[in-house]
Amino acid sequence: MAVQWTGGHSSSVLCLNVSAEGLVVSGGERGELTLWDGGGAAAGRLRLPERDDVTSVVFSARRPSALYASHGETISVLDVRSLQEPLERFHVNEEEINCLSLNDTDSSLAAADDSGAIKVMDLESKKVTRSLRHSNICSSVAFRPQRPQSLVSCGLDMQVMLWNLQKARPLWTTNLQECDTEADSPQSAGQFFNPPLAHSLSVASCGNVFGCGAQDGKVRIFRVTGVKFERELEFQGHSLGVSQVLFMPEAYWLLSGGNDGKVLLWDVGSELGKQQKSPAKSLQRRKAQAAASGRKNGKLNKVSSGEQAGVVPKLTIEHGEKVNWLSCAELKGSRRVLVADQSSSMSVYPLPEL
Repeated sequence: MAVQWTGGHSSSVLCLNVSAEGLVVSGGERGELTLWDGGGAAAGRLRLPERDDVTSVVFSARRPSALYASHGETISVLDVRSLQEPLERFHVNEEEINCLSLNDTDSSLAAADDSGAIKVMDLESKKVTRSLRHSNICSSVAFRPQRPQSLVSCGLDMQVMLWNLQKARPLWTTNLQECDTEADSPQSAGQFFNPPLAHSLSVASCGNVFGCGAQDGKVRIFRVTGVKFERELEFQGHSLGVSQVLFMPEAYWLLSGGNDGKVLLWDVGSELGKQQKSPAKSLQRRKAQAAASGRKNGKLNKVSSGEQAGVVPKLTIEHGEKVNWLSCAELKGSRRVLVADQSSSMSVYPLPEL
């Protein structure tokens, strides 16, 4: 049963984050920013200048009182101990920012925007050190834990990219639509009508596994190996686009939220373990083998496209509203999932022991 956190916003909540100290922040339409205590009471409120929608909020891992918030084309730096006017403001993006990511050494901040650009700032010099690019809206960017020079990104160009800050070009790129077409999946014909526009990324705590949620309702799991990545798993539990994915601190538990109003919890680790037991059979080889056997039968088994038939959600939350953002927090001694949607309130659900 959900608990509602109300009174912090007057319209839709667009983004959430939780600090290392358990403080929750939410950003919403018209520049609204709210801090919450663990009991769901608004502990501080601020309306950012220009009243642009707050699209992403991220706490510093090393300085939990430091908060970065994107609104319009601007990034504001705030001190949550005294939530007042921004301490600093950066204007390095040319179009609305969709996502912020801070590396775990607090040295670099990445901001992905509607032009497809990812501006990477050095926080010591306060200058842009890299400008990376997608060919369409860049919807999500995430630094890899324990690898402060490495990040992944995805966008509405259906591209998923792996970057190293020492290079201006991506180390590796995968087109989600081409992957599906190559696999000759039964859904390929429908891709034209429901293309896998990539909406959200999340990297597991190990730094080598990441998930991507897309408009076709699928979640894809990739593994980074050196300077490239391979698709390890693909599964579908949402009937509409996957707007959010979030790896939890525990290894390989993944939350997904969709436009169908569902929040699902997946045990990705159990499936990854099966793949690791037969490392010779990477997804690409499995696809090739399945394609060969599929040609003999005249049709392809759906599982051969990398879609694991055995991957089912461990928990289904029928939230009922399109999910804008997901976060996870330890509140009053137990784990909770926080859901932001089209409404002005937040919903907080208990999670089972993992």
